[in-house]
Amino acid sequence: MTKRMFIMLGGIVLLVVVLGLGFFMHIRSLMAAAPKPTPQVVSTITAHTSQWQPQLKSIGTLSAQHGVDISSEVAGQVRSVLFQSGQDVKAGDVLVQLNADADIAQLHALEAAAELAAITLKRDQAQLAVQGVAQSQVDNDAADLKSKKAQVAQQAAVVAKKTIRAPFAGRVGITSVNPGQYLNAGDKIVTLQQIDPIHIDFNLPQSQLAAIHTGQKVVVQTDGTADKQFVGSVNAINPKVDPNTRNVQVQALIANPGRKLLPGMFANASLDTGKQMPYLTLPQTAITYNAYGSTVFVVVPAGKDASAAGGNLVAKQVFVQTGPTRGDQVAILSGVKEGDQVVTSGQVKLKNGIAVAINNSVQPASNPNPTPQEQ
Repeated sequence: MTKRMFIMLGGIVLLVVVLGLGFFMHIRSLMAAAPKPTPQVVSTITAHTSQWQPQLKSIGTLSAQHGVDISSEVAGQVRSVLFQSGQDVKAGDVLVQLNADADIAQLHALEAAAELAAITLKRDQAQLAVQGVAQSQVDNDAADLKSKKAQVAQQAAVVAKKTIRAPFAGRVGITSVNPGQYLNAGDKIVTLQQIDPIHIDFNLPQSQLAAIHTGQKVVVQTDGTADKQFVGSVNAINPKVDPNTRNVQVQALIANPGRKLLPGMFANASLDTGKQMPYLTLPQTAITYNAYGSTVFVVVPAGKDASAAGGNLVAKQVFVQTGPTRGDQVAILSGVKEGDQVVTSGQVKLKNGIAVAINNSVQPASNPNPTPQEQ
């Protein structure tokens, strides 16, 4: 009985061993047949040093160097409008002529009275020489002549006000004034703006006050002029800092030869400060920002103990300290050295030690002065 039990027990053990060996071989064949992981495709860029020009940036508002709403000082009926809406005019050009017939007639009457007063004075002066009149009469004649001339000058000024001229060269706006229309004193006729050159007013923090000065170069860009840049210089710095914002107002004069910049537009202003500085530069897409710090993936050769399968290059995640930015680029202060291959796209599928394959047929933007892609 005991011998029989031993034989049965041995058979069971043998069966278990055979089944275990078969299961092991099956698992091994499945593992061998499973597809091997392939390297993750990424794009990379070689970290290099670029010269950066330190800049102060702000958003400002454009305003005309000279701008005014033309209006009439006196009331009157419009006889003629001598400009077209949107036309460029010179200083002194006649814009609107009001009906001045009655005023001119009054002027002629006053001129005639002044001429008579001058003749009377001359005649009485001759009579005074022969004691024909008293000195008081000559004095009255002289005073009367001065009064008549003053009246002539006053009326001539009234007549002149009926001719409305451009006070300075510029571009007129759109007008709704028409011949035959009656204008009251102070009614707006048209706006006149001198826009070449043009002003930009912007604010900078008081902490940057020491870095700005009159004559400093300013570069202006605005959405309305695509990628065109306009260059000018600082012409005034407000001597008072705003106590509410602690900002100082700065005004620059910008050349506007094509007159693309118009008063009221907002624009981005950049001021060069100090000397150029070398920075290790990467596209901003290469940086992964996390709550615990900023990181990048660097591509390095696979080591013997690397967990990469099917590739000779692996990704290594490193912490970096970022600096200033310009356009699509960011300065790296530490964590990456020049010549490192840094991943610029595809980071979301990477982890430390994973195999990678490089495909740089498409690269993310890395422009220090980007422009809108959709116009």
